[in-house]
Amino acid sequence: MIRRALLAALCLSLSAAASPDMAPGATRITRVDPLRIDDDDFARHRDPAEWRGLKVEKIEFREERAKWRLWRITSQTKPRGPLWFVPHDNENGGFEAALVSIRNYGGTIVAVDAGIAPDHDGQRFNYAVDYGKPVDPNRNFDSALPGYARRILQTHRPSDGPIIALHSNQKGFDTRESRCNKSDPPGNGIISIRYCDDFYTPHPSQTRSFPFDDDDTVAFVTHPTGRDPARSFCWKLTQNDFNVVQERVVVTDGSASNYAVLHGLDYLNFETLDSGNEPAALADQRDRLVAMIDRALALCAPQVTRAR
Repeated sequence: MIRRALLAALCLSLSAAASPDMAPGATRITRVDPLRIDDDDFARHRDPAEWRGLKVEKIEFREERAKWRLWRITSQTKPRGPLWFVPHDNENGGFEAALVSIRNYGGTIVAVDAGIAPDHDGQRFNYAVDYGKPVDPNRNFDSALPGYARRILQTHRPSDGPIIALHSNQKGFDTRESRCNKSDPPGNGIISIRYCDDFYTPHPSQTRSFPFDDDDTVAFVTHPTGRDPARSFCWKLTQNDFNVVQERVVVTDGSASNYAVLHGLDYLNFETLDSGNEPAALADQRDRLVAMIDRALALCAPQVTRAR
């Protein structure tokens, strides 16, 4: 019996780490023990109490030139709730906030695992490709690759709550691309309430109280070109002292936010500064994201209630 138990544990551990070849279009879904998963996000959470009432599944598939691995974490006590989406494996604050929020509100977490490619766990891109460049998981919502979005959204029901994407990003923004605050210190990307261009319009918090005492902590609210922004899901955040970036979508850039707005799905994107992976830094990122989540759900999704 002892040998059989040890063999079963070994098989479960290997199952969690293996990334077998998959036929195009096929999907392998395996229930896994979160305490045995060889992954940086799960390694930070080895207390069994953290996983009580949660079911964890590994989803593996191949589409076109890339192999994918997703972690799907479902609340067994409150499965109807938001879809918490963590697209980038290096944005650990997002994973921390998702774990808190699924316990608070139920629903499902879907997190992309870059570790499907050896030596790339905890990185931003998926390197498990047959050829060409690695893939940005948040630029792969492509009508030519429908299987990716379908698998991420597989268990989501719009009536259960919005899709909420959780990110942490580098400080500041690329001043060469912005139409405002061009004298700011040079940064990276566009994630700041001080950034603006033809597609991104900032609505800054007036009081700058937590979590918006940080310019890089923002909520994105998205609308298609030609539609009144005030009709966007959760537009009322702009009247409730949030840092809100209004995103106007013309042609999809392959992101989850663009996909959601073009498919009529309620969606919010919460961003905060990636301040590192030390416990205190991760706690600060988590708390800033959770503060935005709590206020936004109370304002915009009253059907989403706290789990008991």
